[in-house]
Amino acid sequence: MATITAVVFKEGGKVYYFAPKENEEYKVGAGVVVETSRGIEYATVVTPRAEVDDEKLVLPLKSIVRAATPKDDETHKKNIERRAGAMKTVREKIEKHNLEMKLIDCEFAFDGSKAVFYYSAPQRVDFRELVKELSSCFHMRIELRQVGIRDEIKLIGGISPCGRECCCSSCMPDVKKVSIKMAKTQGLSLNPQKISGLCGRLMCCLSYENDYYAETCKQMPKIGSEVHTPEGKGVVVNVNMLKMLIRVRIEDKSKDSVSYKDFTVEELNFRRPRETEDEEPATDGVKEVITEKINEGAPQNGEENRQNRNRRRKKNKNNGGNKPNGAQNAQQGAPQPNNNVRQNRPQKKFRQHQKEGNADKN
Repeated sequence: MATITAVVFKEGGKVYYFAPKENEEYKVGAGVVVETSRGIEYATVVTPRAEVDDEKLVLPLKSIVRAATPKDDETHKKNIERRAGAMKTVREKIEKHNLEMKLIDCEFAFDGSKAVFYYSAPQRVDFRELVKELSSCFHMRIELRQVGIRDEIKLIGGISPCGRECCCSSCMPDVKKVSIKMAKTQGLSLNPQKISGLCGRLMCCLSYENDYYAETCKQMPKIGSEVHTPEGKGVVVNVNMLKMLIRVRIEDKSKDSVSYKDFTVEELNFRRPRETEDEEPATDGVKEVITEKINEGAPQNGEENRQNRNRRRKKNKNNGGNKPNGAQNAQQGAPQPNNNVRQNRPQKKFRQHQKEGNADKN
């Protein structure tokens, strides 16, 4: 177990672990100065002290440089205030060079040695001249980084269709993989407008409860399947996986009426798909097919075997008895391969070479 202090560099960003100093105490929301691969940066404390297994950490942990002083807080605030003016200047430079790129966000290093600008573009952009002008304007090192459409919404933020702030910019540090299968499992509409976020991709929140819906779906009957209820047979119309209720359509032909009622899973009797039940009959069926094919090819009675043996004996008698094939061919005077022909071939070639050599000498 290792003692760590969890910090974030942005609101809703990824959580990073650092080793706290023994003599210092931190509070939630307090600022600290840490050293990263990018250099010295300002971070905010999320968890003052905690113990984490060594397997979940990348050892060795870097230690916190110091708790943020009032001067460090002022420097961090100035860097945030500089963003608006820097964004305006960069947009003017982009229009001047007629570049097809959209500026999204910018960051200033804590020590003021570097500025990073994030942009999106449909294709690769040649911004070499732009970087030269920006470096002479800001008098620091400039970096331009292209991001995708999901990262663009994460940096900008916004209000999602549910009425709350986007998960990727507020409470989701890492962008998770989302598939259309998750929407099917949860029984959502497959209309792209209803299950897509501001970025035009599938909503990230589909992955929150996917594990619960995947397990619950195995215990519930499918829509359109037939079930047995205490009031008779019916057809499943709707399934509520949160309340574990199933709405069934029951028809009474004698009274010529149709009713809809909700039942729990325990009240219904239906066939639950299981892997063991599906595998056993499948193997039995294969075995039956194999045995049928074997029985079709095998003789049914012993008389057929005797007839086949008699036919073979008659053929052998007509060909000269039960002697081997080589002896039969010898008695009948069958032509045998002449090995002398093969032996004479190299002698002929040798004689031809001798004649050609004598002719050259003459």
